[in-house]
Amino acid sequence: MSGVEPLVGSALNTLARPAPRLAGRASYALFCYPLRRGAVLPRERAVHEQAVTDELVVAGKRVRCYRWGPGERPVLMVHGWQSRASRYAGFVPRLRALGLTAVSFDAPGHGGSSGRSTTVLEYRRIIAELQARYGTFHAVIAHSLGATSAFLALRAGVRAERLVTVSAVKDFDHFADEFSRILSLGPGLRRDLRERIEHRLFAEVPGPWELFDATRNTAEIDVPMRVIHDVDDEMVPVAQAHALKAAYGEQADLVLTRGLGHRKVLGEPAVIDSALEFIAPAPVDH
Repeated sequence: MSGVEPLVGSALNTLARPAPRLAGRASYALFCYPLRRGAVLPRERAVHEQAVTDELVVAGKRVRCYRWGPGERPVLMVHGWQSRASRYAGFVPRLRALGLTAVSFDAPGHGGSSGRSTTVLEYRRIIAELQARYGTFHAVIAHSLGATSAFLALRAGVRAERLVTVSAVKDFDHFADEFSRILSLGPGLRRDLRERIEHRLFAEVPGPWELFDATRNTAEIDVPMRVIHDVDDEMVPVAQAHALKAAYGEQADLVLTRGLGHRKVLGEPAVIDSALEFIAPAPVDH
């Protein structure tokens, strides 16, 4: 939290008393639009600039796509909210050393892509289009909102041999609840936000809270998975990881870390080691 959020929340709560609709519209806009675009960090730049880039178009938005390798044995890396593909820079050399092709994208409203915002439905469509381009993914590695989107895509028919989630959100409700908590929104604004998400953002989707739940109809996702989560994650409680493990049972390995929080976990060498150990191709017998 930057310190600005409580001030914004206080202003919205104050506005909600004389003008609840205006405050509701403002809260909803803040929920939908990333407050900033993450920049390529200095430690990521060399790997970022080595990628082969191209674009696809989703909902009229240009989506920047990245590839490190010839395209064979693709591993899709999916970033979260207010993030970008370059956050996976630590994974790329390791994947290439295993003979795998690293593939990623900047979601609309993020990184080098156009647009002001995105949704899990757009993520799902992008993932499906990359599947059509590269074929079955050797693995999918997904962080935060990207993990929610990966579950949704797999349930819709995207094929992957392995799934690694990092800081995954099991309950889609969590996004609205966490946003409201960070801004300390009052009960009226919290209810208004949920109604706008359900009836405006996902008007074409019946029951988005249930549809986007990562543990809904677990039999539809027959993919071995590793669930990596930091117990000190300040944005996504570790209970979400335990819920995924409980839902998928022996199909899911649970790996817990400490002291990394929500964002640092993706660049932690031990986390990269764990993910790569899980998805490494089996040795070929001669």
